[in-house]
Amino acid sequence: MTNEYELIIKPKKGLFSIDIHEMLEYKELLFFLALRQIQIRYKQTVMGASWAMLQPFFTMIVFTLIFGGLAKMPSEGIPYPLFSYSGLLLWTYFANSVGQSGNSMVGNASFISKIYFPRLFIPSSVCLAGLVDYGIAMIILVLMMVYYMFVPNMSIIILPLVVFVTFILASGMGYWLSAICVKYRDIQFILPFFISLLMFTTPVIYPPSMVGEQYQWLLTLNPMTGLIDAHRACLLGHQPVDFATLAVSIAISALIFVTGIIYLKNTEKYFADLI
Repeated sequence: MTNEYELIIKPKKGLFSIDIHEMLEYKELLFFLALRQIQIRYKQTVMGASWAMLQPFFTMIVFTLIFGGLAKMPSEGIPYPLFSYSGLLLWTYFANSVGQSGNSMVGNASFISKIYFPRLFIPSSVCLAGLVDYGIAMIILVLMMVYYMFVPNMSIIILPLVVFVTFILASGMGYWLSAICVKYRDIQFILPFFISLLMFTTPVIYPPSMVGEQYQWLLTLNPMTGLIDAHRACLLGHQPVDFATLAVSIAISALIFVTGIIYLKNTEKYFADLI
């Protein structure tokens, strides 16, 4: 006589269906996926990790020639190359993380359909791996600060907070976009255009003060506004950190992150069938 057992795995029900114990149990997988992202990105490349520096560096050169040289864009009293690169450094991390995490579910279709693991880890691993590129690209900024003789002040201590909130924001948008992209593949074509458009509504190449007072509230609703402004201020020390705008960015980023988790958790049961 044989005893047969049937194990049925059911998704948790409810608005907040996150299994914290499960997330901790699979935490090694998150770092493995992030390492895998880094290895795939630089596999069989001639210049390796230096590409992480070249993208924001060459973008800075183009923006300096066009906006700093021809358009005479104001730069809050600091050299325009340093002004633009300090913004592009964080923006490049955010843009690459959102773009890649938005397509991550579809890109890992075979992985998702074969084994079970927390699906949140796929877009999260992309954003986590992007921090390596951010760290490498920071080398150029340090060299530029030495060249222009800029020394950060005590506000540099909030830099980890700014980077962490940017990670939270990119991950939250990655949860939303990756889940939507599974059902609507048009997202992967719209996403690059959306990110490019968003850059020009973010004070990356211009100071927030350049926008008229009647539109300042709209600029503040973009969470990257407070993050890039604080990132630039705490690194260069040329002005105090605007904690009010930063607080708005933190609140909006947290909202996008939490709602992104809820949306992904409530739609992931369809992923294997749709992918």
